Amino acid sequence: MDLREVLSRSSLEAAPRLLGCYLVRQTPHGTIKVRIVETEAYHQDDPASHSFRGITKRTAPMFQAGGRLYIYFTYGMHYAINIVTGPAGRGEGVLIRAAEPLAGVKIMQTNRGIRDINKLTNGPGKLAQALGIFDTSLSGQILNKSSILLRPGEPLKDEEIVAAPRIGITKAADRPWRFYIKDNPFVSRV
Repeated sequence: MDLREVLSRSSLEAAPRLLGCYLVRQTPHGTIKVRIVETEAYHQDDPASHSFRGITKRTAPMFQAGGRLYIYFTYGMHYAINIVTGPAGRGEGVLIRAAEPLAGVKIMQTNRGIRDINKLTNGPGKLAQALGIFDTSLSGQILNKSSILLRPGEPLKDEEIVAAPRIGITKAADRPWRFYIKDNPFVSRV
């Protein structure tokens, strides 16, 4: 899988293709590695997207070329990780909703303050915290040129991918732009 090609696509095309890919974070305590198991697509024509109202200081990374990070603070308590997709000038991003812990589990457990591996990364706020993201300083940085790397995974078959309505939003919530790996125990909600 050519990740540059995937990241140049629209969020709706990229979101299911990012399933099975790996996020790797280099930390002072060691390497963390997770497998992406759940995503959601957002774009500037979508009223649920941060980019819907145009470019702001916060949303500027979404309008850059695919392959950057967009990190934001939500609900006054959680950070969320998005991967920017599409061409420069078009506000697109894929929210990484959940991932399967693979390496650096003890680091993630310390970051989250919990031991249960099944609850470490099964939600966007949990995932960011497990990866040690406690602010927005990585927002706008280029993947693979920051402490977060994106690596290809084994391609999934169409029947392994479920499309469902997005979670935790009030606008355009019925659109089936949430994608997850069928029967994966680390998905946030089935």
